[in-house]
Amino acid sequence: MADKTPVTNDIKTLLEKIKDINICMMTTYSDEDKSLRSRPMATQKPEPDNSLLFLTDKDSAKVYEVKKDSHVGLSYGNPDDNVYVSVSGRCNAYRDQAKIDELWSEDMKAWFPKGKDDPNIMILKVEIDKGEYWDSPSGLLSRAYAYVRSVATGQKSDSDDVNQHAKVEAK
Repeated sequence: MADKTPVTNDIKTLLEKIKDINICMMTTYSDEDKSLRSRPMATQKPEPDNSLLFLTDKDSAKVYEVKKDSHVGLSYGNPDDNVYVSVSGRCNAYRDQAKIDELWSEDMKAWFPKGKDDPNIMILKVEIDKGEYWDSPSGLLSRAYAYVRSVATGQKSDSDDVNQHAKVEAK
């Protein structure tokens, strides 16, 4: 069966879908045991170049893993709003004190008790290659409309006025 999912280059819409989802699952490849590893990460605000930034400890496994294989997957979900986003990209680990200062917030002390000047803080920068999102209105009226339309037409609900689903390719 052919995939009829629309493809766009609109990274801004993809970023708009995740702007209120603070935590994602970041997946890296572990060459140590030849497996995929996922862990929750707090996304910082997107950069002007549409990349996504994360703060981590320089000794974490993910820093080692992205240095070996820069491909990562990011999974975002907001079940309350029925918004789900998948991002694939390449990740680079680096240290930039000015950027750390810019991104720092007091609640980060839970992970970095020495504060923003902790020399172990690293930045993970994910440059988006592609993504995909699913956004379905969660209201009872929207679901009822989709149900009635499906029953009336005999066709399942898909990407239309009730559901939004698109693949996004970086330019």
